[in-house]
Amino acid sequence: MTDVEIAKKNGESYLKTMITAIQHSVSYDETAYHLPISFALTGIAVHDKKSALDVFARTGSNPLVAAECILAEKTAAEGREPSPYTGFIDDTIIRKLGYSLVDGSILGLALVVGTPKSAGSASAICRELQEKYMLTFLAGDVVTSLSGAGVKLGLEYRLIPLGSTPAYGIHFVDIIARVAMMFGGVTPGDTHRLLTYATERAKAIVIVFSLLTDQEIAIVDGMRVLGFPILSLGDYSGGVWISSLPEEVVRRGMEQKGIRVNVTAIPIPMGCSPAFEGKSIRKEEMYVEFGGGRSPAFELLQMRSVDEIKDGQVTVIGPEIDAMKEGGAYPLAIIVNVAGKMMKKDYEPVLERRIHNFVNYGEGSWHVAQRDIIWVRISKDVVAKGVKIEHIGKLLASKFRMDFPQLLDAVSVTLITDEAKVRAAKKDAELVYEERDARIKGMRDSDVTTYYSCTLCQTFAPNHVCVITPEHPALCGAISWLDGKIAYEISPSGANQPIEKGVVINTQNGEFDGVNKFVKKASHGEIDRCSLYSVMEYPMTCCGCFECIALILPEVNGIMVVNREFKGITPSGMTFSTLAGTIGGGAQTPGFAGISKNYILSDRFLQGEGGIGRLVWMPSPLKEELKTRLVKILTDQNRADLYEKIADETSATTIEDLISFLDRVKHPALTMKSLV
Repeated sequence: MTDVEIAKKNGESYLKTMITAIQHSVSYDETAYHLPISFALTGIAVHDKKSALDVFARTGSNPLVAAECILAEKTAAEGREPSPYTGFIDDTIIRKLGYSLVDGSILGLALVVGTPKSAGSASAICRELQEKYMLTFLAGDVVTSLSGAGVKLGLEYRLIPLGSTPAYGIHFVDIIARVAMMFGGVTPGDTHRLLTYATERAKAIVIVFSLLTDQEIAIVDGMRVLGFPILSLGDYSGGVWISSLPEEVVRRGMEQKGIRVNVTAIPIPMGCSPAFEGKSIRKEEMYVEFGGGRSPAFELLQMRSVDEIKDGQVTVIGPEIDAMKEGGAYPLAIIVNVAGKMMKKDYEPVLERRIHNFVNYGEGSWHVAQRDIIWVRISKDVVAKGVKIEHIGKLLASKFRMDFPQLLDAVSVTLITDEAKVRAAKKDAELVYEERDARIKGMRDSDVTTYYSCTLCQTFAPNHVCVITPEHPALCGAISWLDGKIAYEISPSGANQPIEKGVVINTQNGEFDGVNKFVKKASHGEIDRCSLYSVMEYPMTCCGCFECIALILPEVNGIMVVNREFKGITPSGMTFSTLAGTIGGGAQTPGFAGISKNYILSDRFLQGEGGIGRLVWMPSPLKEELKTRLVKILTDQNRADLYEKIADETSATTIEDLISFLDRVKHPALTMKSLV
């Protein structure tokens, strides 16, 4: 027997002893999937010793089940480990990651466990994982090694420290299990489908350093059944683990799972990767900032003829960063000029929004908002390494050329930091913004004969099809009809395809024969009919990345909307996570619909059931977020008083509270046609 096989046998024996010693409850908050590995494998909701032992026996003494139950009891008894460790990651966070898992900014998942021989080696491996678009989870002494070397950890850096020992790597597996159930349509208890999904769709690898105990080896080796290659950097002999050198381990792991990425280094003195996109730069960390209400700032992307642009040219007009006072707020104009034979004027606003993404790809640069309300910060750390304003321009020029090679033949960037010149250029930019808004303002579904699909989420939800119209954005909120149109023109074979509406079947519900034909084909025959404006009759399928859930509450003849950030119990008696667990994975569930926040503001909002007049409850933060726009819409409809008649968690936490509140305020839903 090999070293790994001997350790695995001993470890499994130890885990079996430990699970039989469980005495306390075993459960996690903020998940609809109980103990996710156990639930996915058997369909049994484990909450106590009896159910834990039942699942353990049913799964043939699976070490992953044992480790999950043991760690859940430890967490319930002792609480979560202190920062920086995350422990169990809530459903809400996984759903927020959903779009990143399908849009190409995350290409795969990695688990790194054990004790590295040097912090430098661990840092180099993790930096390579970041640069190659991998979402990386850490467990064991590798976390303290990286922290000691000054590596920034956290979800915003895509280096997530699960726990202080390698055993916490079990949370990596429970995430895969939940992704399969959330997005992949895997039914709890369907072991074969779970294992097939994990092997074929979960692009996951495991990198192992030294000093794992026997039980930790048993846990890691148990992951092989899910199709995860185990790459060993430690002293583990045995053919089932792949021995590798530090400088080649990431490449070998990605090759094993067929993960391909072309990353070209940008010659600037800071890292550049989507791994840094979610970071923040706090005031005490910044060297200098621009905009954000503290100084004039704007961004603008415009099409030019190719002879007007020198490709790759970056020009700074005004003071460079080394002439700026630390902690100061300065003016900034970001002007990107692009040229290409396939480029069109309509593409300008779509490409302009990528400035936000690309600036955030910089390890020490941070960007918020768009147009003339942008806010940009640059950190002290990267300024100390030599980063200047010029390098932001180089980052933008490089990324636009890299990401749109078929569309753009030349890109130049001008950065203005002289206040008078920024203010003058801003006036010109405002005219461009107004012109763009006029082109698309008021566009309605009836104005077009073609809608657009989005099947990005079929990476994880194989039968889900999102239908995007001018008045119905994608469920994730990230793609508008114009985005879909332009994405198709740029990439005709991509995830956004044209859908000819065809003959109207039901005007009120938004059902069209052309849409039905497209959805049936794109869902691999699973969905026959799709209504775009109804929650009751043939609603659109749900992937799992939706911003909100709309569902009927028959007791009050109305519709409730809850967004994924809300963690409380809704009047339905369920949390967002519980609700989401019942409708994701490409399912079509009458009475429930995944929607974007902006769809709530649409005239087509659940038109089939009577529209906005049915809205009876939503969380107060969401209500406040939409207030200005929602009040205007309601005022235009001569029902301005409806806003105050929509309940939230401060006025109704149960269905009984909601009935009382709606009756008191005389909500119109109570007198509308019965929903059921």
